Amino acid sequence: MDAELSAALIMLDNGDLQDYEGQRSNHRKMREANPPTILESVRVRDIQHNSHDGPPVRLRLYEPRISGQPLPALLWIHGGAFAIGFPEDDDELCMKLAADSGFLIVSPDYRLAPEHPFPAGFDDTYNSLLWLEKYADLLGINRDFLAIGGVSAGGALAAAVCQRARDENGPLIRQQILACPVIDDALTSASMQKFQEAPIFTPREAKLMWDMYLNENRETPPLYAVPGRHPDLANLPPAYVLTADYDPLRDEGIEYALRLILAGNSVELHHVPGTFHGFDILVPTAGISQRVYQDYVAALHRCISNVGFQVNSQFTSQGEK
Repeated sequence: MDAELSAALIMLDNGDLQDYEGQRSNHRKMREANPPTILESVRVRDIQHNSHDGPPVRLRLYEPRISGQPLPALLWIHGGAFAIGFPEDDDELCMKLAADSGFLIVSPDYRLAPEHPFPAGFDDTYNSLLWLEKYADLLGINRDFLAIGGVSAGGALAAAVCQRARDENGPLIRQQILACPVIDDALTSASMQKFQEAPIFTPREAKLMWDMYLNENRETPPLYAVPGRHPDLANLPPAYVLTADYDPLRDEGIEYALRLILAGNSVELHHVPGTFHGFDILVPTAGISQRVYQDYVAALHRCISNVGFQVNSQFTSQGEK
């Protein structure tokens, strides 16, 4: 395993997803005890949007403090096994992405399982995308340049949102970033069988995650509940897929990327040796994590430059080295 990541594992706690309420409380306490440093170049604020078919959803916005043309936007979905987490978990990443990429980053505080199983969190995420497109002018967003991304369970939601947007002729998504994504509820892959005692996330937690998220639909998941089950993966947005070496989810992420390629999509598959689930989020200072971060910025820049959107030079120079 990467030496910096291995050293950091001593400070990281796998937790117990069975005690999801305790995990949520711990997340809140840790964030309150260690608030992030707000970058001067980024404005962070919370707003709320009302959905026609669900409760209001809080959105956390990370806005580059620049003037001029409307900005491209990235809808970023936090992870947490569909049951824990909130947008503030990724404050540091989202602020830095906004500062370095020139994208306005938007992260929804979607409903969590098991109190709110599928489709609650998925609907919140998809409705947030619809809301961004509808109110793009008010937010200073160029609705022609929308991207979506997420880590772990957030990657599952991002992938499924891309599928639904295509199926329903929804907002045009220019790029999807799937970091160590949750893809398949079958739990039969070789990596799922091999890494029974993996750091951070284990097969036992994977089973519990799907049980809580799918609930009564566990045996026959509905469309979009499990992105790997969608029968048609053609005509989806360009994808950047990140997989980690010692991750039970490794093989399902790789298989999904290969299926996207075989279906004719543009895909970058980055498998990183010597890493564990969510390594770049959990240990952002590690050299290997910083290289992955630069890949995120570069993927965002390529997705908009490919269709003629001009990125401010100050962001290009910082994000692409």
